[in-house]
Amino acid sequence: MTTRPLVELAKTIRSKNAGVDQITFDIVFRDRETYELVKRSRALSPEVVTRLYGVPRERITAFVEFDPAFAIKFTIRRERPSGSPGERDVFGAQQYAPLFDLPIPV
Repeated sequence: MTTRPLVELAKTIRSKNAGVDQITFDIVFRDRETYELVKRSRALSPEVVTRLYGVPRERITAFVEFDPAFAIKFTIRRERPSGSPGERDVFGAQQYAPLFDLPIPV
């Protein structure tokens, strides 16, 4: 089976704060065809997110395939609030890298 990394298929992969207790991730595609290919593959799912980020399923508070924007979005509850002692990414903007190499069947 041939695969391509998600970073080659997505137009945008980003993460950011979703309030002080959550980080949200956006994977946006240029066109419906690529979006549907990734969506149908199930290569990106809540179960995959738990594995990539080493979090229990209960910390994923949302996982949405948003057809009008050709986007897949998910939100993870932080271990500790943004800016609290020991928290490593105040803005949540450095959390998307594990998604880059996710293999997508093509």
